[in-house]
Amino acid sequence: MSGRLMPCSPREVSSLFLFEKLGPEQLGRLCSEGRVELFQPGPVYTEGDPATCFFVMIEGTVVLSRRVGGDDVEVTRTSQRGVYAGSMQAYLGDRVRQTYTNSMRVTEPTRFFVLPADVFAGVMREWFPMAVHLLEGLFFGSKSTQAAVGQRERLLALGSLSAGLTHELNNPAAAAVRATATLRERIAKMRRKLRVIAEGPFSREALAGLIEIQERTAERVAKAPALSPLEASDREDLLTDWLEEHGIDQAWQVSPTFVQAGLDVDWLEQVAAAVDEEILPNAIGWLNYTVETELLMNEIDDSTTRISHLVDAAKQYSQLDRAPYREADVHELLDSTLLMLSGKRGPGIRLVKEYDRTIPRVPAYPAELNQVWTNLIDNAVSAINSAGGQGTLTVRTALDHERVLVEFRDTGPGVPPEIRSRIFDPFFTTKPVGEGTGLGLDISWRIVVNKHHGTLRVESVPGDTRFQVLLPLTADTPAEEAEESV
Repeated sequence: MSGRLMPCSPREVSSLFLFEKLGPEQLGRLCSEGRVELFQPGPVYTEGDPATCFFVMIEGTVVLSRRVGGDDVEVTRTSQRGVYAGSMQAYLGDRVRQTYTNSMRVTEPTRFFVLPADVFAGVMREWFPMAVHLLEGLFFGSKSTQAAVGQRERLLALGSLSAGLTHELNNPAAAAVRATATLRERIAKMRRKLRVIAEGPFSREALAGLIEIQERTAERVAKAPALSPLEASDREDLLTDWLEEHGIDQAWQVSPTFVQAGLDVDWLEQVAAAVDEEILPNAIGWLNYTVETELLMNEIDDSTTRISHLVDAAKQYSQLDRAPYREADVHELLDSTLLMLSGKRGPGIRLVKEYDRTIPRVPAYPAELNQVWTNLIDNAVSAINSAGGQGTLTVRTALDHERVLVEFRDTGPGVPPEIRSRIFDPFFTTKPVGEGTGLGLDISWRIVVNKHHGTLRVESVPGDTRFQVLLPLTADTPAEEAEESV
């Protein structure tokens, strides 16, 4: 079914949360290659048809359904702006069969921003190349290591991971790009400053002394102490006064950089004593560029290290390079999952880890336990957000007789007693309309109980809800016999 074409406004597109961080050129490209369509009540696309478009809702109401046996089961109904569906895996190209994995219909006149699948794939590869490589690996890895998990479960896990990973990678990658561009500019200025110094009437000894000061300055940057805002402000004032007294132009711009690098008035006195007075302004400018390049290289190092940690966490989360069944450290699995989902926790949610590091490793399917942790953490975060977004998520491990206990505790509103017996049923959800499929706890229960012969239970009162996973320390069933579908 096709809708009626409407004008596409880059400003309106930028108000959708998927695109709110994009620049004017990117928004212009989306509007020129995509379109806005108005659909009347009825079907938009059907599960199993070729996936030709990626849909982002601007206004209206959508209903997503999945075919279970001979029936269509409604899994989501929402009026939330910015929700998306359609050709979600277009970035994988012809390596997978590109069909719609659900059916979508609208219950009232509804406007969508629509991207053709090939445009969506191109934008993903061009704007987020590293994220796409990681997502490709995670997709095919999860396909092989979770072969026993059904189509619904794989897509649910991949969708959650894709959003979190893309969010987490964007910040350090953008910081590294910005720092690299600034570094190139500073090095060019440093070359020009060096040329000015070299063309001046300075002796070889004076230049050698300046180089020695530069090397000692770089060493100071590496050992710069952490200062409180008040300490940094006081030191900036002292440095600004010193620089102005010695005839240094734009001292107020130079002093914050020197303070960040751990330099103080005593250090500048040493510099002034080591060089002639006539060379001091150029020497200070030269050292300023030296400090800036060192700080920028530190920023690039921090950003790339963060990306490397995310890649390691992604590998640990997905267990791409591990055996599907092995003895696993639950703390490693928990930490990788918490890192992958850190973007979902708002600033008002405090994370507390209460780990018993003495508990032994457990025989497990690590990738599937990570899926359980993902579902339980996501539920806890949603519960806290529903109560105002302020609260605590506590992850605790302990030894419980001959089993390992992993507990997720949140300070949300709790699970009412009248629905507690139903929360593990398929498609039952306590989340607001449009925010949950009702599959997370059903999947988690089957992974824990059916596959690991463990226990999943809940204890809840307002302000204290605890989901507890108990895993046996010994395997009841050989790995080759435990490959039953969950």
